[in-house]
Amino acid sequence: MIDYIEGHTLLINKPLRWTSFDVVKKIRNTLRTALNIKKIKVGHAGTLDPLADGLLIVCTGKFTKRINEFQAQEKEYTAEFTLGATTPSFDLETEVNETFDYNHITEDMLKTTAESLTGNILQTPPIYSAIKQDGKRLYEHARKGEDVKIKEKMVHVSKFEIIKVEMPKAHVRIVCSKGTYIRSLAQTFGKNLNSGAHLSQLTRIRIGKFELSQAIDIQEFIDSFSLTNNPATEH
Repeated sequence: MIDYIEGHTLLINKPLRWTSFDVVKKIRNTLRTALNIKKIKVGHAGTLDPLADGLLIVCTGKFTKRINEFQAQEKEYTAEFTLGATTPSFDLETEVNETFDYNHITEDMLKTTAESLTGNILQTPPIYSAIKQDGKRLYEHARKGEDVKIKEKMVHVSKFEIIKVEMPKAHVRIVCSKGTYIRSLAQTFGKNLNSGAHLSQLTRIRIGKFELSQAIDIQEFIDSFSLTNNPATEH
């Protein structure tokens, strides 16, 4: 029996192009209907961009008090970096704005550059992000074409591995601290290779001890309430 009102932690495989809030909203509405209640607390523990998929922790009821605890845990991602081109958003949200030569880049260079971006590193968040500065989200400044100086922050990258190379694409695995922007890592990676790069695919596969293999799809969660005499509906 799952008591969603008292509190529960859900591991969701966030679909591509859904916002993290889309997932929260769908779960909240499903629970309100299934449990015949007007209100229930639901929140996620760590935003995934719409163009990323993978593990999203969603908390209900009193378990929403644990969101900060989950957000602080180590994250693991698999990603695809496309070399030779940059975008203003550092990913596919915006169009390519500059191209570069990448024929000089070898696999050894990729590995050496990845290793150089491990440990404690200063990172500049992308302007197309939800971080607040001067009372506004950075993406609000970006969409108005405003020039804004973005504050650097310290993050920790414990692993940055090259999994496979299919030029101009490099497939990587990254283990990092809370607040690390993989998009920014891609941008710096390309710059350090005397070229350019942007994030073209991202999947979060782990948060702390929780793994993507344990997660369920949104539709699977919704379908669980269609079962006859589901204990979760007995409130």
